[in-house]
Amino acid sequence: MRPTATFLTLAALASVALLGGCSEKKPDTPPATGAPSSTGLPAGGAPAVTDPIANTSAVESDPCAAIPAAEIETIAGKIKRTRAEDMTAGKACTWVFEVSPTTINAGLATGNKDGLGALYAQHAAGSLTTFKPVDPVEGYPAVVYANGGEGKGNCTLAVGVRDDLVYNVIPRLSTEHPSYSDPCGLAVKVAAAAIKNLKRA
Repeated sequence: MRPTATFLTLAALASVALLGGCSEKKPDTPPATGAPSSTGLPAGGAPAVTDPIANTSAVESDPCAAIPAAEIETIAGKIKRTRAEDMTAGKACTWVFEVSPTTINAGLATGNKDGLGALYAQHAAGSLTTFKPVDPVEGYPAVVYANGGEGKGNCTLAVGVRDDLVYNVIPRLSTEHPSYSDPCGLAVKVAAAAIKNLKRA
């Protein structure tokens, strides 16, 4: 599935709820799957985001600002071109790499107001073909998921940056790309860079 098609799928997810992952429990922190807040989130059994990132407006309007080009090139290789795209679920940045056809599409899914809970609800309903909570990314819960379109060199990672907001990273890698055998590992590196920059904003 192409990056655009995957982000359009998020529009359907947004009407339910979105994403979650594992988080390490500490004695003085609330449990990751604690009771929903007064807003009803997190929903669907999704883990709570214990350190929400409030200031996301700059990346919401300019998704490519989440990670400088030089930093992306350090993570994934030489960029051929970059473009911002208006998706149904929110604006996303697409980086196209010289190792073709390789792209990474990433952005905040502002069209979904239920955060990671949407994916947990979709999983509970049996609507996803892949659903795998993974280790937290920079302390934020994460899930690898798909609704079809799985394949070598492909991954869709969602990270909860707030209970009502997720950051999605979707690499589609060519067989020549060094991370072809581990696209989700590359997605984690991209998400980690974006989260660090979001927290500094």
